[in-house]
Order: sequence, then structure tokens, then C-alpha cells
Amino acid sequence: MTTFRDNLLAGKTAFVAGGTSGINLGIAKRFAELGAKVAVAGRDPDKAARAAAEIGAGALGLSGDVRDYDAIRGVMETAADRLGAIDIVISGAAGNFLAPVLGMSANAFRTVVDIDLNGTFNVFRGCHDLLNKPGASLIAITAGQAVNAMTLQAHACAAKAGINQLVRTLALEWGPDVRVNGISPGPIADTEGMKRLAPDAATREAHYARIAMKRWGKVEEVAESAVFLCSPAAAYITGTILDCDGGSQVGDASRIDQTRGL
Repeated sequence: MTTFRDNLLAGKTAFVAGGTSGINLGIAKRFAELGAKVAVAGRDPDKAARAAAEIGAGALGLSGDVRDYDAIRGVMETAADRLGAIDIVISGAAGNFLAPVLGMSANAFRTVVDIDLNGTFNVFRGCHDLLNKPGASLIAITAGQAVNAMTLQAHACAAKAGINQLVRTLALEWGPDVRVNGISPGPIADTEGMKRLAPDAATREAHYARIAMKRWGKVEEVAESAVFLCSPAAAYITGTILDCDGGSQVGDASRIDQTRGL
């Protein structure tokens, strides 16, 4: 892709938590293509090593669990020591599954909140003194469940709503030196999230019908949103959640299909 000029991120260091697969790996790859030095982190050291090799350009693959503050702090210290002060941080580690509240254990609920919300706090709180300030950019990967209640998603709804408010609060507290924003992807093709949330043809069709743009999103499109938010083009943007969702959070586009020809 050439949406942004080549070498836009040359000289920058980016750290991507949860960057060993899916949307976050796509973001890490795009950052590297634009000249950034990139470190990705995930719980599985083998996956982290494979992701770094896939990114190339001297990327670091590091192992750490975002649920463990000391562990993820240590990983970010390693990244800063080896690549320099961090300019961009993506917090994208997430967990999800479909379950009604009465079919969900307290531990299952806690696990998703711990990965998504507590993990985002740990990453952002832990990186603050490692950032290249002023000018650093933090981006949390959130989701439409933050603002749209969904059945079978109580855990994700609670966690993502918390992330959105954490983004806004940190934007207020760290405003002079650090910009803090979020990206809320819609249904993105070929991701683990869509496999979990739309495991069968009927569910996939229901999701597709609701989307205003009548197509799945692409990982590359979320990556371009991340590039925008950490670029000079977004220098006056903070505390914002950018929906990259084809209009799927605006409302139910399937209703217009039912009225065509009237």
C-alpha cells in the first residue's frame, strides 16, 4: 500500500503488544514498511519469533503476558534498550468467546477483562517513562462492544467500554506530552476474532447484512488507521476512538435491503 508516503516512520520505534498475529501483526508490518523499528510481544515466544521474522527489517519478537505488569514492563524495557526510546505503542492483546452470562464462570469473565482492560492499563502505564516525549502516540485496539451492548458478549462489552474510558482519561492526564487514542475495528476478514464471533455461515451472513459498506474490512485498512493516528496528520487528535468498521456501528444496514423498491 502507498496511502502514506514512504519512510513516514523512519527513525521511530514502535512497540506492539499482542503483535504476533491478526490485526496487530498487520499494524506492525505496516509500521516496518514505513521505516519504523518494531518490537512485537505476545505470550508465546515461538509465535513472537515467527512474527518478528515475518516482519523482517530487524524486528524484535519478545515474550510477555500483558496481564503481568512486571513481565510486560520488562519486555518494554528490553525493546527500549535495544531499539531506543519508544515513539508508538499499540495495545492490542485481547481474548473473546461467545457465552451468555449464565453460562459464563466468574473466572472466564475475569480472564477477558484481565487481558483486554487490565492489559491495556499495564502496557500504557508501564511504557510511560520509556516514551520519547513530547510526541509519543499510544493506540488501544478496542471494539464496537464498548458502546453497543451485545448478547453473549458481557465480558467483552465491559472490558472494551473500560478501554475507551481509559483512553480518554489518559488523554487528559498525559495531554501535553503523549497522545492517546483508540481504534475500533469492525468485522475484519481472516482474523481470529471473526472466526470466534461468526463461526458459521448464518452468523457471517447476519454480520455482513448489517454493514453499510457491504463488505468485510481488511487488516491493512486497520493498519492504515493506526498509521494515521500516529502520524503528523493527527498531531491535534487525542482522546478519540476511530471507528474503522465500514459503518457497521452506525446502525443496521440490513433494513434498507428490506425496503429497496418501495
